[in-house]
Amino acid sequence: MQFTLFGHKFFVNRLWLMITLAAFAILIKLSYWQWQRAAEKTVQLQQLAVQQQQGPVLGASLLAQAVTEVDGLVVRDQAYWLPPYVWLLDNQIVEGRVGYDVIIPVQFADASSLVLVNLGWLAAPGSRQQLPQPEIPEVLQLDALARTKLGGVLLGQNLEGNSYPMRMQQVDFATLQQQLPLSLYPALLYQQQPSAFIPHYQPVVLPPEKHRGYALQWFGLAIAVLGVAIAASIQPKIRVTGEKHE
Repeated sequence: MQFTLFGHKFFVNRLWLMITLAAFAILIKLSYWQWQRAAEKTVQLQQLAVQQQQGPVLGASLLAQAVTEVDGLVVRDQAYWLPPYVWLLDNQIVEGRVGYDVIIPVQFADASSLVLVNLGWLAAPGSRQQLPQPEIPEVLQLDALARTKLGGVLLGQNLEGNSYPMRMQQVDFATLQQQLPLSLYPALLYQQQPSAFIPHYQPVVLPPEKHRGYALQWFGLAIAVLGVAIAASIQPKIRVTGEKHE
């Protein structure tokens, strides 16, 4: 297919046109997705800032609020571990080392519900067949960040084993509730104080600026793909010269 535009002749191969348009559309979509992620991260950071401006709350105050209102609150209180329940969240990497996050249920004084606490990271043994045996104190002083939107994608079986500590692939409140004798408040408290475990949780891993940078990169690639396709389709002008012979 040929056409003329602005004095230039263009030759377009239909197959390459479809490939170019598909690549352009995918890159534009990736750019838009990253821009949306930047907007979401901005809102999330603003919400966390507002919650933390309230200052730390006691455990009873946390449990008395609706779950939709507590994401981002700082909880500072004494809590009591409910043995023997210990879950080891798999595939956690800290400073290049593979290990587990230690998850336990705790109870606050005069509270009838339990809440999960992520105590932090613990190195994995050399063999996959072995599990670390964390030493959990009966009483903990919590200085923790409450999160209710955990995310993640579960592939395969979530819990492994029939004794504690138990390996776990993803924190799922409904699944863990089935193992506990008391009701479970659907929030996860990330302990921020270092102890025998290493806290490493970050509320926002990639800031909005990073996502905007990626969005601009994808958009630039989309324009480059289109520009290269247009340049390749321009047919050069061929000048025919002749000599006059007598």
